[in-house]
Order: sequence, then C-alpha cells, then structure tokens
Amino acid sequence: MTQLRKIMLEELQRRNYSQTTVKSYLRIVEAFAKYYHRPPDQLGSDEIRAYQAYLFTKRKLCPRTVSVHTAGLRFFFCKTLKRKYPIEEVPYPKSPRRLPIILTPEEVIRLLDSARNLFHRALLMTAYSTGLRRAEVCHLKVDDIDSQRMVIHVREGKGKRDRDVPLSPKLLETLRAYWRWMKPKIGGAGQLPRSMIA
Repeated sequence: MTQLRKIMLEELQRRNYSQTTVKSYLRIVEAFAKYYHRPPDQLGSDEIRAYQAYLFTKRKLCPRTVSVHTAGLRFFFCKTLKRKYPIEEVPYPKSPRRLPIILTPEEVIRLLDSARNLFHRALLMTAYSTGLRRAEVCHLKVDDIDSQRMVIHVREGKGKRDRDVPLSPKLLETLRAYWRWMKPKIGGAGQLPRSMIA
C-alpha cells in the first residue's frame, strides 16, 4: 500500500465512511492515476475536468456514476491532500430527474405471487412496503419489528443513520407467518420472545 493510499484510507476511516464508500473512493483514485500514468498527487483540477469528460464521452457513464467519481476525487484532493478547489472548478454533473416507475396494484400482486417461498415473499413485501434499501432489508433483525408502535427500526441505514419506517398490518401479518415458520433468533442471542412480533 502506498503512503498516499494509506493517508486517504485513514482520512476516510477517521470520518467513519461506510466500507462500500471507502472501497469505491480508493478504486476511483487508483483508476484516475492509471488513466494518466502518474501519481494522483501530481495531477490537478485540469486533469479532473478532462477525466470527467472521458468518463462521459468514452466510457459512457451516467451522470450519477460520474458524480460518485467526482466525489471520490474531490475527497482525495480536498481532504487527503488538503487542496482547496472551488466547486465550479470541479463540478458535480447535473443528473436528470426522472419520475419513478409506479407499479399498478395488479403488478404488485404478480410480483409478490412470484416469490418461491415465504422467505422470499417476506423479503419482497418488506422492501416494497417500507421502501428500505436492499442492504437495510438484509440487516433487519426480528427485534427491529415493533408491533406495538407499528414501526420497523432501521439501524445504521444509509449514512449510518437510524430511522423508523411504518409497518403496515398486511406486512406484519406476513412477518408473523414467517416468524412462526422459521423461528428466527435475536442476533445469535437466543429465541426472540413471541411478544415482540406476535
């Protein structure tokens, strides 16, 4: 590991960035340096601008992906190297705002009915009903389901933030059926009391 990479890694860890962001930013700076065949600390805002154009025109990346690259490079130059670039010198690309595709009730039923088993159905219903991200659904534990207050506690979601999302009666019914079927455990610490979800 080079000294620069080590310093950048420490800066990311010091700010408590997620592991996904850490890996992504390190890869971005590495790709940037490889593109110019030079150490990244020998490059500057002119090279970043040209690199942004390359990402759009040659690599055909979407604005959102180029924004992630820009964020990684800005972090490297501003936080790791302590260089101050005005935002207008290294802008974030404009992303078109698109309306989300809304499924019809019939499409939602078809989607849920396509589940192979109760486990898959519970996952699909949880994601659809709550709007949770994939990783957030994967990290849910039985004790995150609060049937008294009718909420699901999301622990350390995006940005390491906790939040509560509404729990619909239909989803609770499915989660209870799943609980009776699988009897999931509390984070490895033994059986969950039925009162938490039942």
